[in-house]
Amino acid sequence: MANIKSAKKRILVNRTKAERNKAIKSGVKTSIKKVYAAIDAKDADAAKEALKNATVAIDKATTKGVYHKNNASRKVSRLTKAVNGIA
Repeated sequence: MANIKSAKKRILVNRTKAERNKAIKSGVKTSIKKVYAAIDAKDADAAKEALKNATVAIDKATTKGVYHKNNASRKVSRLTKAVNGIA
């Protein structure tokens, strides 16, 4: 454990931010799983709706700094390609 006050604060702040990032990433992964579940069920309408929700979640995570913009773009692109493949 750190002895310096600023180092103690950094540990607390980093822990808080890591928990926040973990929650956001978990939400994104859940929304992506919903898209693939709809694709597996061959339900085009549900897949498109889930794609919209997933895209919003990914974009929000990107603006919060959880994902890099290229990583987010790649995720959205792959999801869109998968959804368009069933239609």
